[in-house]
Amino acid sequence: MQSDRKGHLFDQVGVVGKAFGSPRRLQLVELLAQGERTVESLSRAAGMGLNSVSAHLQVLKLANLVATRREGTRIHYRLAGDDVAQLYDAMLTVARQRSADVGKALDAYLNVPGSEEVELVTRDELTSMLKRDNALVVDVRPREEYAAGHIPGARNVPFEELTGAVDSLRLTTPVIAYCRGAYCVMAHDAVRLLGGEGVIARRLEDGMLEWRTHGHPVEVGA
Repeated sequence: MQSDRKGHLFDQVGVVGKAFGSPRRLQLVELLAQGERTVESLSRAAGMGLNSVSAHLQVLKLANLVATRREGTRIHYRLAGDDVAQLYDAMLTVARQRSADVGKALDAYLNVPGSEEVELVTRDELTSMLKRDNALVVDVRPREEYAAGHIPGARNVPFEELTGAVDSLRLTTPVIAYCRGAYCVMAHDAVRLLGGEGVIARRLEDGMLEWRTHGHPVEVGA
């Protein structure tokens, strides 16, 4: 019957929905949206055990959301395509706009009150600033994520190294910091840290995920 065939169709679509239905797997998707990683790298970055990461990756692989390549004894994982990153981006946007609970959780994660101290720059504003060459863009993500893809011309200063770079950043205004995406706290904390040291700094409204999925240019390599 047609209804049975349609039911089977939605069963298959539901496999993708189920793969996105775990907060742990969403963390892994966020990391993979930054670039290719091994299981060990994902485990360190997400603070999850190796076995747990492997199990979640298998669910994502069965849903064809991630792809792999082997290099010696190591398996490298990546998102299966830009459409997966776009789906993840769209889900985050809808969640943020439609769920009051998500908004409250995001505010708590960004340590609000205090967010009013962090001035935002839109992607369009940053694009204009880059054309005029009147901003220093600082990528505060780990080096492997920066190498996998970053905003052209951005300087990589991983968040844990930011304090040591304050003097060199103080010579340039304004500083625009960014990290993984709208749900990443590193750029937010970086701007507050730099502001406390007298550096004029602002934060990109979201991050590398949204920059990439909205078609802005990306530079690869260290």
